[in-house]
Amino acid sequence: MTGNTLYYGDNLTILRRDFKNESVDLIYLDPPFNRNLSYKSLFTRKNIAKPAAQSSQASGYWVWDSAALSACLEIEAAGDSLARAMQAIRLVVDENEVLAYLVRMVPRLVELHRVLKPTGVIYLHGDPVVTPYLKIFMDAVFGPLNYRNEVIWKRVQPKSPAKVQLSRFHDVILVYAKSEKAVFHRQYRKHDPKYLERFYRFTDRGTGRRYMLDNLANPKKDRPDRTYEFPPGSGVVRVWRWTKERMMKAWEEGRVVIPEKGKVARYVRYLDEMPGVPLSDVWDDIECLHSAGEEMSGNSLQKPEALLERIIRISSNEGDQVLDPFCGSGTSLAAAEGLNRSWIGIDVNLMALTLTKNRLRDAYGNQLKYKIIGEPGSLADAQTLADNSPGQFKWWALGLVDARPYEVNETEEDILGQIHFFDDPRGKTKLIVFRVNPGTADIVDVRELRELVMRTKAEIGVLITLREPSESMLSVAARAGFYESPWGRYHRLQIITVADLLGGKRIDYPHARYVRASQKKSPKIKEKDKEQLELL
Repeated sequence: MTGNTLYYGDNLTILRRDFKNESVDLIYLDPPFNRNLSYKSLFTRKNIAKPAAQSSQASGYWVWDSAALSACLEIEAAGDSLARAMQAIRLVVDENEVLAYLVRMVPRLVELHRVLKPTGVIYLHGDPVVTPYLKIFMDAVFGPLNYRNEVIWKRVQPKSPAKVQLSRFHDVILVYAKSEKAVFHRQYRKHDPKYLERFYRFTDRGTGRRYMLDNLANPKKDRPDRTYEFPPGSGVVRVWRWTKERMMKAWEEGRVVIPEKGKVARYVRYLDEMPGVPLSDVWDDIECLHSAGEEMSGNSLQKPEALLERIIRISSNEGDQVLDPFCGSGTSLAAAEGLNRSWIGIDVNLMALTLTKNRLRDAYGNQLKYKIIGEPGSLADAQTLADNSPGQFKWWALGLVDARPYEVNETEEDILGQIHFFDDPRGKTKLIVFRVNPGTADIVDVRELRELVMRTKAEIGVLITLREPSESMLSVAARAGFYESPWGRYHRLQIITVADLLGGKRIDYPHARYVRASQKKSPKIKEKDKEQLELL
């Protein structure tokens, strides 16, 4: 598999079905965290009192059910290092949410190892609660000698801790190479201003370049090859850091000076020649995203793009293939695109894919081409999705009209979408709200849509239905009247079917002349794109 591709579905199935051996250059995965459960609850033994949950869903990773038990027994039956690790972990943590998560992650780690190239690297962004156990399995799959780093990312400012523990405010990212051939590009951070003031306190009068005088004396005394007279003719013999040939060359170039009479020779080190401080495994210079941040796209666990850009720069080259099997809102894909890498994203949640598509379009426009595999492509596919997963159907339907999430109820019974538009460059944005019915809609749905429009003060409300609306539904919608725009009249309540959308029909609103997304654009959007959006 090559090229930019979005997959909808279970990543384990997709990896086994569509990915060849050693076909991916870099893998970043951020599997489902479970911050909602208490630490005590996670490690409480669970009795299987119900059949298997939908383990392909993100929430199912943390459910100890019959499917989790079967997966655990299958891993243990293999008799290899993974089996021994699973047996040991099972004895330690017992049968609970943590073990359920681990038994579902292990086969995915095996597949990710298979598809990674010998030059490849994998970054596993883990929940701190389970990361110590995941490292054991990563050692078993990738080999302990291929462990590279445990990156500590300071994601939030410390909060008031519980009485019995320190405040927790970091995530852990495990880094493993496939082999010794793995790509690595050293990265640098900017120098601390206090460090610069202390050490780079000189300025070259001729060029204005800032510099420091670096020590050239060698702390090791027994170095015959580095022991010689310098400066020439001074009679002073010392042990130096450099060979005599290198020292004389730097002296002739004016890069070695004697600060004062009787002082030891020093090297002139210019600040503009220094790349910065080598990046360590503690990253405290990238803030987590806040609810009102420009990058936020509706996913509360979304990671900052700067974090993914750093990872991609360290462990890949331009043109390489980046894989994210839990792509969420598409941060890794947007970062890969911006750094001229190909990318593949997989997610089992259609809401995530909708967020990803909107994000990529906001940042790179409609000219960005990529394949989408697994989404419904026909009315029959849509019906199957609605029958099997009404909530996923609703997110998919909102994706057909490029709507963004407006409100999500935990029961997924009232999923709403929104589009903001503007039809007067001097005025404020206008709102379109959406409801989706995966079954048989009736007059009640239209009336609820009308109430939603009034409650949100929207200009237009849209009901997306799987089946054709009745005459009475159309009549109630028609009586809602019109929204009067400088560009024409638009029905205030609109009903559109999935068949219409698949056939190319679109929502009737002033999008052809003035459109703005429901959230702020990604920082990557170009100025020329902004200008095009505002052209009459």
